[in-house]
Amino acid sequence: MIELGSLNNPRAAQGFIDYLKSQGLQGELRSTDGSTVIISVLPEHFHQVQPLWAEFTQNPNHARYQQASWEVGSTQSPLKYQGQSLNLVARFKALSWLNQTVSILSIVIYIAFLLGGFETIYTTLQFNPAEPLTWITPAIVHFSAMHIVFNLVWWVSLGDNIEKQCGKLSLIGLFVVSALISNWAQYLMVGPNFGGLSGVVYALLGFCWIHSALNPKQPALVSTAIIGFMLIWLVLGFADVLFIGMANWAHLGGLISGMAYAVTTSILKTKSHN
Repeated sequence: MIELGSLNNPRAAQGFIDYLKSQGLQGELRSTDGSTVIISVLPEHFHQVQPLWAEFTQNPNHARYQQASWEVGSTQSPLKYQGQSLNLVARFKALSWLNQTVSILSIVIYIAFLLGGFETIYTTLQFNPAEPLTWITPAIVHFSAMHIVFNLVWWVSLGDNIEKQCGKLSLIGLFVVSALISNWAQYLMVGPNFGGLSGVVYALLGFCWIHSALNPKQPALVSTAIIGFMLIWLVLGFADVLFIGMANWAHLGGLISGMAYAVTTSILKTKSHN
């Protein structure tokens, strides 16, 4: 094995090794103190791994490494993670203002609902075709703890991936366009009684899916397993076999708008280079 480098974060190092496995490459970790980890790779894989290592050192907390651990990682590890923290506050501070703002507003509104402000706040934020601002505000309204946690996990993860690879303007555009389209779709097909960020989340999923397909040389923004899971969830929602009610048309509208957004930006980028 050839030594690639070292890291003082065993969790992150394991994520990198799992990511290599997902790419058909082999590496190993060793540590004498349980804190500093040495990463080594097979000699025949060294040149392929070098650019991946460079990407990793720039952003070791990227969601692709966590996803890889879920998909191919082993639950058994020789490394001891004692003394390591999740650094959730630092990670949240590292997010963009849009990512933070949407997350905080969603949480504040949900807490206000719990404290008895549901009727007043929801009446103000509920979709109303005569009030343009409410064409977007339903995206930050959530009705249960599971609802808000599920949506914010995907919003933070996928949104951060998009910003880092495609730029902040991509996420801003996606949020505005998908909120408008998904909310209008749900209103026209069902009515005004809905809320949640899931339409936008499905737009981010659709964008990540198509963008990665159109740019195969770049690291995938989302794994195939996650795409499959979210599409199955969408189908189950329309089949009405789940234990919760979902804004299915918002999900579908969001997914299509995100896919279309990825195609459109790719076309515009190609034209700008010609």
